[in-house]
Amino acid sequence: MKIKIINTSHHDLPQYETKDSAGLDLKAVCEEPIILKPLERQIIKTGLHIALPTGYEAQIRPRSGLAAKHGISVLNSPGTIDADYRGEIGVILVNLSQDDFEITDGMRVAQMVIAKFEQAEFIEVEELDETERGEGGFGSTGH
Repeated sequence: MKIKIINTSHHDLPQYETKDSAGLDLKAVCEEPIILKPLERQIIKTGLHIALPTGYEAQIRPRSGLAAKHGISVLNSPGTIDADYRGEIGVILVNLSQDDFEITDGMRVAQMVIAKFEQAEFIEVEELDETERGEGGFGSTGH
C-alpha cells in the first residue's frame, strides 16, 4: 500500500524496523527538550501529515520499551488517525511514573499501525439473540 505523506520535520520518514514489523516508529519534533512530569500529559508533534485511503486508519500506540522502562504511554491508546484527517500527527504522551521524563528531538515516542476497518450500520431491534454468556459482564467467564 502506498500512503502520501508530508514531512515537515528534519527526520527521516517512518519505516518498518524489520520485515515483519506491524508498527512504524514516530519521532518527536521539538526545538528544545520537553520535560514530562509525573502524571502530566502533553501532545508531542511529529511533523507528519498523511492521506490514508478510505477504509483505513492509523493507530497510534505506545512503545513497549518506553512503557516498561519509564512508565511512558499514549494516553488515548490506541489513538486513531482517520482517513480524512490531514493535520499534523500528534501523540498524547502521559508519564505514569514517579520521575520526570525528558523528551528530545528525534526520540521515538510512539508507533503507528495502519489498519483496515469497516463502518457498521446499526439496526434497532427489540431483543438480541440468546448466547451461553448472556449478560455476564467483566470477569463473568471465570478468567
